[in-house]
Amino acid sequence: CCPARNFPSVRPQRLPESAMAKSKRLLKSILKLLAPILIFLILAAAIAALWLDYKVARPQHLGYLVTPAKYGMLSSRGSQVTDETFQGKDGVSLRAWLLRGEPNQPAVILLHRFGADRSYVLNLGVKLNEATNFTVFMPEQRGHGPEPGETVCSFGGCEAEDVLSAVRFLKNLKTPEQFTLVGGGIGIYGLEMGALEALFAAEAEPEIKALALDSVPADSNALIAAAVERRFRFASVVTGRLAQLGTYAYFYDACFNRTSACESARNLQGRSVLLLAGSDAAKFQESTSRLSKCFQPSTRMDSKTDLSPSGMGILSASIETSEAYDQRIIDFFRSELGALR
Repeated sequence: CCPARNFPSVRPQRLPESAMAKSKRLLKSILKLLAPILIFLILAAAIAALWLDYKVARPQHLGYLVTPAKYGMLSSRGSQVTDETFQGKDGVSLRAWLLRGEPNQPAVILLHRFGADRSYVLNLGVKLNEATNFTVFMPEQRGHGPEPGETVCSFGGCEAEDVLSAVRFLKNLKTPEQFTLVGGGIGIYGLEMGALEALFAAEAEPEIKALALDSVPADSNALIAAAVERRFRFASVVTGRLAQLGTYAYFYDACFNRTSACESARNLQGRSVLLLAGSDAAKFQESTSRLSKCFQPSTRMDSKTDLSPSGMGILSASIETSEAYDQRIIDFFRSELGALR
């Protein structure tokens, strides 16, 4: 073996103290330069998020598709629709159209989608009343319609509380002879936001026995992101995410519900559910399909998530397609609520 050789140890060279001081001063200068920019970007993002929430929480109203007065020219039942007011949990005055059925029959509440109004469900309501003699209630959602009692929509949170108030309103209705008008269970048809709040309300109210839900968002955050993306298409992914983050500040003192549709579905027992969706609203078609796996075994459930179109695009469908869609909902409530009497 070769004899071991002693090599001089090599130590890392240290920068002179003056060089280290210069590096620290340079770093501090860069941070001081960037800090105002970062603060400005954070403030700008926060303001943009609040502005987006402010804009979409106040949907524009372009006028009713049809009013009961005009519908009454075509249908004697349509002429029997009355304009009602009822109070939400927080005392807000809300409006609804009411079509009375036979005494001691069930009632069905029809909930329109975000950005629409009660006229979008009037045709279905009249058909449902004609076919079943159930009482039909068509409320105007918060922030919607020509004269909203509350100008701000909360994307399903406060609206679910309003549904519970609507149930109490229906249960207190009397006939001219002072008999109870609504007997048996309550059914709800909900489209998009209406479907989400119907789930929230059913979780809290056992009187709600049957739910026909079309294009159900995964949660209120998914709904508000979709609303922002429809209204502000530029950089929609970014604006949608900003609006979701802004809800923590914008709805800090409101009833914005962060529970998922799946969580609410797991808490339902012994209900009847019809799930509907279609490719015309692909995001909600996916979330509705996933929702079908969340219900308890005690829930009677039917699912049809390959509609073309779903309720989201039914206004542009043919008369035959629209009538088939309405008939599916009518048959569901007639079967499920009629069996409870």
